[in-house]
Amino acid sequence: MKPFLRTGSLVLASLLLAWAVAGCAGYGAKAPAPLTDAQVQKNMESFDMVWETIRDKHWDPELGGLDWSAARDTLRPKVEAATTQREARGAMGELIDLLGQSHFGIIPASVYDDATGAVKKKDRPKSGAHADIASDGYSGMDIRLVDDQVLVVKVDPGSPAAAAGIVPGWQILKVDDEDLAPIIERLTSALAGRHSVSLIMARAIASRLDGETGEIVAVDLLDGAGAEVRHDLVLSEVPGVPVTTGNLPEVNVWSVTDRLDGDVGYFRFNYFLGIMEIMPAYNAAMADFKDATGIIVDLRGNPGGLGGMAMGMSGWFIQDKGHVLGTMFTRGGPLKFAVNPRLGSFTGPVAVLVDELSASTSEIMAGGLQDLERARIFGRTTAGAALPSVIDKLPNGDGFQYAIANYISHGGVTLEGTGVVPDEEIIPTRDKLLTGVDPAVEAARQWILQQTP
Repeated sequence: MKPFLRTGSLVLASLLLAWAVAGCAGYGAKAPAPLTDAQVQKNMESFDMVWETIRDKHWDPELGGLDWSAARDTLRPKVEAATTQREARGAMGELIDLLGQSHFGIIPASVYDDATGAVKKKDRPKSGAHADIASDGYSGMDIRLVDDQVLVVKVDPGSPAAAAGIVPGWQILKVDDEDLAPIIERLTSALAGRHSVSLIMARAIASRLDGETGEIVAVDLLDGAGAEVRHDLVLSEVPGVPVTTGNLPEVNVWSVTDRLDGDVGYFRFNYFLGIMEIMPAYNAAMADFKDATGIIVDLRGNPGGLGGMAMGMSGWFIQDKGHVLGTMFTRGGPLKFAVNPRLGSFTGPVAVLVDELSASTSEIMAGGLQDLERARIFGRTTAGAALPSVIDKLPNGDGFQYAIANYISHGGVTLEGTGVVPDEEIIPTRDKLLTGVDPAVEAARQWILQQTP
């Protein structure tokens, strides 16, 4: 197979999957404006582009036996007769829905405000000391949505959030004076019945805490004692080493290596990218952990990246050749994610941590090791976003997202829309987080210690 296949949701899970809201009729509804003749023509061209793209690029040339020409003949007139943009999108959606597959959808711009928080960010003040800096900034808080509460689940040492005294377990109520509860309610309604809901929701909220270095983000929180507090956080530069991969935008990659109580090795990283940065750090950690009681690989929040990295990383836990994590099916043929065993691979207990923001290559690695019975999975069900997908701009200005492959795990599970179900579900509740102990890490560590005679 291609050694470094880019798998889907990394292609900017924070944005692409948020755009999945686009299929929800009525989201942010306003009085529909009648279409002009020029708009109708653009919609016709857009329908044709969608139809032709699926015909030419879908991984199954037979489209599961669908009569694709008949579908065009039936639905194209609906686009031509549409009097509003919503009706036109609806007809295109009917065409896409015939596939019965995820990662296909029309993306209108109307969802951007709630999904990305872009409008709110434009009005932010900026610290004078950072006035001329235009790099990406971050608050240092990692958040998740639990029972409609936006909880801080991790705070990076030395970050703006850490300097403000924010700790895991605090609940975020507002960002830049914008109450998060109505946003959660709107998105929950709009996303009803769709997969990757937790991922989309978490990304929508987390995006409001991002911005440029030096921007001041006002955050209202409920602290551990139940008191409402407000902090104006000056965003600092995103940590890590900047890397560029193919046509993907530049991202900063980082990793954390540690030894936990009980001599348990721990490794966490944020992307399956940075071959010259992440892979050497991972290999060094695994070599150092050969004498450890067990190993924890933390893939929580990791949106994926290069599929080849999962094959090499998994090889540290597999001794024999011939094993695969799963198979990706493309129009050009099947691509097997073959495990590359390492000399002196680790034979002790392995735990993999995942959550609803673990996607793409993270799911492939976690699901494959689970199927091979080489790792126990802890956390929350993953995003169910394992497919490589592309977004093209349509003539009418909308976007069209489509998948170019299908993926089946070693155990025969279609991860797309399903995700990896953990062996032990760990929900990061407010009460658990306020103890100062990471519940997923601790559960995995305890399990490892129990496996040792």
